[in-house]
Amino acid sequence: MQFVDLNAQHEDLAEELQAAMAAVIRDSAFVRGPHVDAFEANFARALGVRHCVSCANGTDALYIALRALGVGPGDEVITTAHSWIATSETITQTGARVVFNDTEPDYFCIDPVTIEDRITERTRGIVAVHLYGQPAAMGPILELARRRGLWVIEDCAQAHLASLDGRLVGTLGDVAAFSFYPGKNLGAMGDAGCLVTNRDDLAGFAALFARHGGKNDHVMEGINSRLDGLQAAILNVKLPCLAGWNKTRMRMAALYDAELATVPEVTVPAVRPGARHVYHLYVIRVPRRDELQKFLARRGIPTAINYPRALPHYPAYAYLGHGPESFPVAGGHAREILSLPMHPHLTEGDVVTVAAAIAEFFGQG
Repeated sequence: MQFVDLNAQHEDLAEELQAAMAAVIRDSAFVRGPHVDAFEANFARALGVRHCVSCANGTDALYIALRALGVGPGDEVITTAHSWIATSETITQTGARVVFNDTEPDYFCIDPVTIEDRITERTRGIVAVHLYGQPAAMGPILELARRRGLWVIEDCAQAHLASLDGRLVGTLGDVAAFSFYPGKNLGAMGDAGCLVTNRDDLAGFAALFARHGGKNDHVMEGINSRLDGLQAAILNVKLPCLAGWNKTRMRMAALYDAELATVPEVTVPAVRPGARHVYHLYVIRVPRRDELQKFLARRGIPTAINYPRALPHYPAYAYLGHGPESFPVAGGHAREILSLPMHPHLTEGDVVTVAAAIAEFFGQG
């Protein structure tokens, strides 16, 4: 059993992928070029947004989005205490100060109720993360942002085609960042990313900034963050499969929910009302998490912990002076969470096997 089975995905698409890569080689279109242009157009169309600006990876997408919004020294940006460090480190890299906010008890995303307590005269915006494929509570976040004159970035690295109240994530805030790291719901065969927006000003800045501030005129200093032609061609092959892959993930998640319903020690992932959770990860909460993980490993069942600490509790953020009591929800979740195998080639038999082993551990089987 695989935690993520990329081999099966690539075998299914082998002929199309090989043809796409051969076309890039034939055209010598390795950096930018028609395959990248096609992907930007295709992904923008899939989301229903005006602009898709591709870049080298999802971390760069966040950094470019922050720079496009003018974030710099002296500014503060609020974000979640529970995410991968790319969300917060890119804020610091602009020269701004990251301000962490605790998470919701049920959904793992930033808690909109407590964000206002973090706002100061230096606050410029909010980075909301749709963690594990679950949309954040964008309604109250956007309402607060409008009322306080703030912008909102959506970190959609784990939430391709997730939606809230019928609207796709990535289309709700001012700008959104996507990662196409190989294991994502839509993944390349290497690093890749993009940002999307309906704002012409942000798209224009991002396209220049990601490409040295312009190819020949250099109207600004920028960075070198370009999507490879090979990765764009691969993503063009995979993009039409994304909706179907997500449906399989949701079906496997529903089966996990049903199979684990008889194990009272297990808290399965709740789904926000009105949300379409696309289950980049299927994350349960359990007591004795580390013991369970070792037990499952002995049964040949791979698992992961995404993520073992709340971000403010890592040494990188010791300078902020946060203690264990500062973010009780995120800190508590970090001690209980366990990610189970989840990918589009997971079978019903795999899910039943995993659930039975968990039940056995807790004395139910």
